[in-house]
Amino acid sequence: MIPGEPSNDATARPSLDAALPGARTALILLLLINLWNYIDRYILAAVQPLIQRDLFAPDDPSAKSKIGLLATAFLISYMVMAPVFGWLADRFPRWTLIGLGVLLWSAASAGSGIAAGYTLLMVMRVLVGVGEAAYGPTAPTLLSDLYPVSRRGAILSWFYLAIPVGSALGYMLGGFVANISSWHWAFFITLPPGIVLAFCCWFMKEPPRGHSTAPALPTAKPRSTLSDYKSILTTRSYAFCTMGMTAMTFAVGGIAFWMPEYVHVFRNGGSPSDTQGLAHVNLIFGGLTVITGIVATLFGGWLADRLRTRIRGAYLVVSGCAMLLCFPFLVATLFIPFPYAWGTLGLAMFFLFMNTGPSNTVLANVVHPSVRATAFAINIFVIHALGDAISPFIIGTMFDASGSTPQSRTFTPGFLLVSFAILAGGLIWLWGSRTLDRDTAAIEHGREQGK
Repeated sequence: MIPGEPSNDATARPSLDAALPGARTALILLLLINLWNYIDRYILAAVQPLIQRDLFAPDDPSAKSKIGLLATAFLISYMVMAPVFGWLADRFPRWTLIGLGVLLWSAASAGSGIAAGYTLLMVMRVLVGVGEAAYGPTAPTLLSDLYPVSRRGAILSWFYLAIPVGSALGYMLGGFVANISSWHWAFFITLPPGIVLAFCCWFMKEPPRGHSTAPALPTAKPRSTLSDYKSILTTRSYAFCTMGMTAMTFAVGGIAFWMPEYVHVFRNGGSPSDTQGLAHVNLIFGGLTVITGIVATLFGGWLADRLRTRIRGAYLVVSGCAMLLCFPFLVATLFIPFPYAWGTLGLAMFFLFMNTGPSNTVLANVVHPSVRATAFAINIFVIHALGDAISPFIIGTMFDASGSTPQSRTFTPGFLLVSFAILAGGLIWLWGSRTLDRDTAAIEHGREQGK
């Protein structure tokens, strides 16, 4: 069951160790929004071979680079606008910002379906990024205020469970709709649920800022100071966490965007125009993502919470060890024949998803509540600017440059680069775990960072 909330008895008084009234409803709504967020993102990955077939000449030597740029354009607008919305979320009602963001990205996603050319499709993906920027840095701060520190790893794991499940549904839904209709309709179906979810946001109550960490801050006017903002960049565990998440995001972006086509065309010998075969691969890849994602994401958050008082820097230790375990299985996937490689790919995905809850919990735990949205926004900017905003393009470019003819080109160098990014991320997180407990205690006890 999704973690709940305390009794609404009028005599009950919220404490720092208890969830606020309405926490469960907020978690469910934010989880559903995040789910639809990732469904929308990965519909593009599921149908991109069909878009390439319709919008590019068959002999276009830079087609993969251009397709990769669609993901890059979305992420550039997302990461650039995230700090803007993070600053706004530290000062204005967060549910209002989220509702507006959901409306914008849903409309822009539906607009992607009417694109008859590459330029219009690019513009729509940019607008999707702007809408998601209003949501990305804002939602985790609401959950951090609604639930206590002791439960935050598990709660954020439930929230980020939408990443594997939504991604998988994006692959399966995109492939299914494109197979029975067209890739245009795969985008059109995203609009009605988005409108409903946005409407629900305007009925939600804003929680007190900082309730679960320190004396609550005024909702409309947070007590943030210049030293609070400076502390974001000077907190070592925040920096280590962000660097590790950057490496992870680089890897996830490349795997998610190119893996279905890699398996369908280059490992199974399928044709890019074979929509039925592509839908079959998307179904398997999506199913694998759902199973490994649900189990690993919840397990990672639960394990980190359990080890929090037993192992120094447990949240980063769990994340780092999971990444190190992911590395050999992903490399093995590149050389083991399919269908056996589905097994090694599934294990790699399991360990990759294990760090989702713990790593995001670190961000919430080591910064002052009044600037928490800004901290998430800065993290979003960095991990996407150096992560999945560039990895689909880099891998696509490496593919285009790997051979002089289509038959001689390969994704192997690009996926090896991704594998070593995962290894680097794990080592960074393990190194950063030494500073995590000290930085967390400084926030929990209301002390200034660095003293």
